Amino acid sequence: MVVCAAALILSACSTVGVLNALAPVDKISMHQGVAYEAGPRHQLDIYAPAAKDTHGAGGVPVVVFFYGGGWTSGDRSIYRFLGAALAARGVMVVVPDYRLYPEVKFPAYMYDAAAAVAWTRAHAAEFGGDPGRIFIMGHSAGGQIAGLLALNDDYLKSVGLSPADLAGMIGLAGPYDFLPLTNPVYKVIFGPEDQWPKSQPITYANAHAPPMLLVTGSSDDTVSPGNTQRLSARLRGLGDSVDVKVYPHIGHVTLMGAFSSQLAFLAPVRDDVLAFIAARTATASR
Repeated sequence: MVVCAAALILSACSTVGVLNALAPVDKISMHQGVAYEAGPRHQLDIYAPAAKDTHGAGGVPVVVFFYGGGWTSGDRSIYRFLGAALAARGVMVVVPDYRLYPEVKFPAYMYDAAAAVAWTRAHAAEFGGDPGRIFIMGHSAGGQIAGLLALNDDYLKSVGLSPADLAGMIGLAGPYDFLPLTNPVYKVIFGPEDQWPKSQPITYANAHAPPMLLVTGSSDDTVSPGNTQRLSARLRGLGDSVDVKVYPHIGHVTLMGAFSSQLAFLAPVRDDVLAFIAARTATASR
């Protein structure tokens, strides 16, 4: 009954406002509307631990989070609850906006994402973050963005970086292998059919991918869990390090809600993300 109620609550936009209002902002430092490039969709919010990490001189690990919205909607302000949840536990979170359709089509928003990562690497230390421990994380359409940044080096190369500069990639119910396209809007966003494979992270699976954590819910009827299963199988077959978590009875939206303390009982996604970051940080420091 509690799970059903939570799912019902999460279906309403007002729920995000409640989660954001209850976010532990008194335990963190927030910086909003920071420009990473010129333009109204090129701003980001930063959520940092209130006190700098005392473990090592380099600062705390950093997560650059790309939200979803079907490449047509989304706003960084919605994700205060996520940024605060991780920052209160010692991880700096950067949430950038990026341009959406119809303003742009694929792959223009990918270069926005790459620019946000480059800005974060250049400025993380100013907010207590470690530029050598940057993770990228994305939910839904943002998972596609994170997956392409991690696997297709063209995007990070455009800003003087490479996937090797990432400490890891975290995918939350991402579409990594979603051809053929059937949605008419997506057919416009991703262009002619012969170009569709370029939008698929699985196209670029290689043996040198950064460590990944791919999570999904078994009840996700928005982005099929098969996306996670197929990409993880392909990467593991190439010898890459991939952790996979499939949460029973969890859907596309409740997966995100579980980052908040109020809905953490739904699935241990927050703890699993923090454990992945801690493990990769420990590996990198050895």
